[in-house]
Amino acid sequence: MERTKNLIMQEDRWKPLKEMNLTDDFLFDVATAELENCKTIIELSTGLRLKSLKWKEGQKVIHNIPGKRGIRMDFVAESEDGRVFDVEMQNRKEGNIPKRTRFYQALMDAPLLKSGEKGFDKLKPLFIIIICDYDPYGMKKYCYTFESRCKEQPDLLLGDEVTKLFLSTKGENEDEVSKELVDFLHYITESNEHGLPEECDERLRRLHESIQEIKTSTSVEVEYMKMEERERLVREEATERGLREGRIRGREEGRKEGRKEGERIGEERLANLLMKLSKQNRQEDSIKALEDLEYRKKLYEEFGV
Repeated sequence: MERTKNLIMQEDRWKPLKEMNLTDDFLFDVATAELENCKTIIELSTGLRLKSLKWKEGQKVIHNIPGKRGIRMDFVAESEDGRVFDVEMQNRKEGNIPKRTRFYQALMDAPLLKSGEKGFDKLKPLFIIIICDYDPYGMKKYCYTFESRCKEQPDLLLGDEVTKLFLSTKGENEDEVSKELVDFLHYITESNEHGLPEECDERLRRLHESIQEIKTSTSVEVEYMKMEERERLVREEATERGLREGRIRGREEGRKEGRKEGERIGEERLANLLMKLSKQNRQEDSIKALEDLEYRKKLYEEFGV
């Protein structure tokens, strides 16, 4: 019971909107509803410069075939030259992230080709960017870039035009990556004026201004409060349901244990009676006791068992 109370208390801890960072799901979702913010995040993450960006159709949810698993993405956008970018925020180390990117790639590519279509030229260059608030490989790198290469000839690229970037806020190799990337990754863990360097990329400064507008927006605050209230009610309902089911299971288990104990006592009582009858050579009474419950009760009274 104490453990359940502790879990409920942990779930009920509420973080004010003004204290949120981009690593928090709600703030990241609201911030990336603005296409310009998405463009900034992609550019600072990859080092690319994009002329323009547009939403990819179905950019939030992609369904698989009926009965199979689909995916929900943080945001997917496409540049003017046809490159597709899927950006995900990962604030906890859970699940198999490398295989998750493999699954994402498969579901994002599949809708691009029609049934019976020849060739695969319509598959667009794809960037999958996972921003991790932890070090996914433990090598203290700010950026882990993966492309398919030939094992026997490492400088030979496969040419599938898929790039996977795992960015880590816990990197320590500042001399190997751009200052823009380091500043950006530090800012997402402290998304306020303290996390913004005095000298930083203008794009990061504009992103900060957008974040500050979100944090001081009354409408966003109201939406956040409503969401928190809905989630709180869902948690309370789930907790109450769990406790109720636990009490039911407890009663059922108690009844089962009671029946087992009753059966054990009954068997011992009958065995004791039959032993006493056997010592008196009352075989007929033993047989009748097994067949007739009322007669057995009389014998229990007679022998005091």
